[in-house]
Amino acid sequence: MTGSGSSECVCNVNSGDTAWMLTSSLLVLGMMPALGFFEAGLSSRKNAVSILTQITSGMALLQMLWHMVGFTLSFGPDQGGFIGNFDHAFFMHLSATECSCFAEGIPALLFAIFEAMFALIAPLLMTGAFVGHMRFFFFLLFIVLWEVLVYYPVAHWVWGGGWLYQLGVHDFAGGIVLHTTAGSSSLAVALALGRRADYAEHHGEETPHNIPLSNIGAALLWMGWYGFNGGSAFGANAVAVNAVATTTIASCGASLIWLICAVLRHRSVDSLVLFNGAIAGLAGITPCSGYVSPAWATLIATVLGLISYGSVWLLKEKLKIDDALDVSSLHGITGMVGSMLVGIMASTKVNPDGPSGWIESGDGTVFGYQVLAVVVVAAWSMFWTFLIILGALRISKWRGAHWVAASTRKQLAGLDKSDHHCFAYAADFIPGPGDFAGVSPILRRRSAREPDEPRHFYDVRRRRPQETDPLVVNEVHLSTDNLHDFDESP
Repeated sequence: MTGSGSSECVCNVNSGDTAWMLTSSLLVLGMMPALGFFEAGLSSRKNAVSILTQITSGMALLQMLWHMVGFTLSFGPDQGGFIGNFDHAFFMHLSATECSCFAEGIPALLFAIFEAMFALIAPLLMTGAFVGHMRFFFFLLFIVLWEVLVYYPVAHWVWGGGWLYQLGVHDFAGGIVLHTTAGSSSLAVALALGRRADYAEHHGEETPHNIPLSNIGAALLWMGWYGFNGGSAFGANAVAVNAVATTTIASCGASLIWLICAVLRHRSVDSLVLFNGAIAGLAGITPCSGYVSPAWATLIATVLGLISYGSVWLLKEKLKIDDALDVSSLHGITGMVGSMLVGIMASTKVNPDGPSGWIESGDGTVFGYQVLAVVVVAAWSMFWTFLIILGALRISKWRGAHWVAASTRKQLAGLDKSDHHCFAYAADFIPGPGDFAGVSPILRRRSAREPDEPRHFYDVRRRRPQETDPLVVNEVHLSTDNLHDFDESP
């Protein structure tokens, strides 16, 4: 993806490129609910609804923000190399038939829609860093502030004709703009919020409550990534084909590296290891998928797999940083490495409009610019993230309220119950005195309609399982705090 601040462009809008970009936009849109499934399955069952609610509400909120001011600040006419102006607020002056200078083969309005998908998913990636920790309403405030202060300026710097673009920085599909910003900010959030209340019990690695759901989400993410990278060619062309090929090679190669590392360390492997490796490869190949050849993608996959696996070991096991789902390692570190590798392995034979890397040209200038961009963007992202979180924590402490990070009691109970008053599974509903106080109205009405049917929960008043499926009883009972009270007598 290249930025352009020029007003002189030759429009060549055609149905083939338009169809491909519409398809790519839908593929990337599908990545957001897929991200919710992936993270919900990886977390404990007491936070599953919380994650899905954050993802869904974030999609709606960020889309409207992009429509109102996001696109114009990111891709509007350049203002001093730092930000765009308000010429395209509310998608004004964006034609459904004429192109923009950023993508000459598709309508300007379609370009804005496609770019919206990147702006939406960037802050949503960070939800994996604070699973079960950040309160819902502060989350909404946080992602709005983060978009305005971090994503929109960086998108303009790199893609919208800003100072990094003018310097000669290249980012094909978001290694700098998306993965570096979200990954470094995730690390900042984890450091600012500190460890979760039950960190000592699982050392930052909660037991996934639904591996099949997580696998479904990861598979849909993998599929959507082809729209992410292939669509960044802005047409059904040779660059898109190359991006799809390198994306496939890097994801599969990194997945195999994780398999090998897991077998060597633990003598076993599971599907989550393979999918985590694939996501690391996908994130790392994103900035260079349209610039490097498939042959180089094999080496890149090896580097990404080793670095991401080592980063998880370092940050979580050694430094004890509570990045819940390893966003900083799977997205941040890999995005940074992939962005820097553009300056080494890129070739104009692959993409005539792209850079010529150090190996091809014998000149390390592009590599130097890529490193500079990664360092500046990571520092910018972490600075604003720290400022937002620590400032909010200070205000929260002053007001004597837990509206930023959930209290210990709420963390142990789960944000599904404390923030959303509902449960991912009806079997988790354990009534007490007053039975339905604070329970979802839907569950309340359902239980009222079916008073005589067996209840699918552990009855704490009778101290014995109700008449239901033993597998459900055992699963639910193990998720309660009353394990020692369980009576197996008939």
